[in-house]
Amino acid sequence: MNKYDEQIIVVDRESIFSHEKNAFNGFITIEDQRALEIFETLSKYEVRRRGDMEETPEYKQLISYCVLENEEGEILVYKRLTGGGEERLHGLSSIGVGGHMNQLAGDDIERILIENARRELEEEVGLTDIPDSDLELIGLINDDGHEVGRVHIGLVFKICVNRADVRAVETDTLSIQWVDKNRLMDVPAYETWSRLIIEAMYAPGH
Repeated sequence: MNKYDEQIIVVDRESIFSHEKNAFNGFITIEDQRALEIFETLSKYEVRRRGDMEETPEYKQLISYCVLENEEGEILVYKRLTGGGEERLHGLSSIGVGGHMNQLAGDDIERILIENARRELEEEVGLTDIPDSDLELIGLINDDGHEVGRVHIGLVFKICVNRADVRAVETDTLSIQWVDKNRLMDVPAYETWSRLIIEAMYAPGH
């Protein structure tokens, strides 16, 4: 199937941001009142064709975005290669493993979020049998100032893993490395969401 024919989960912008009352740019933690209110709107999701949504800012495509930390306090950093994925992000580094969300049987939004995040972790970095309790929703990421960000919103999860369990499943599309959380800013050319999360969570003083 062409990726643009994929049926994905979206929420209309007016609902998700409560007519712009809760609009934000950057990373906000799940404790932020705006994040809590946004989370309550996700059950109003619709299923739409991805190709129709890529240049439709009236809708926000829901994206799982998982930050992996290993037992040594290092963060997984990966680079999208030219072999696949979002062309607009090729060559850029990222700390978020994830992707678009698809509808599942039943309509429990929390289950949909967890299962989609779990699927992406297995497909991208080979993690399997992840308990629900290991996937911690820590915040939301949004960037309306960027052509990719304008039509997406990220649900940021954190998961602690064993380094030995993580691998790049498709080495032609992904290269990975582990970076000390205090040295993340030394990595060049992050995509926007990763840079915003690093500045909020891992920059000196945090």
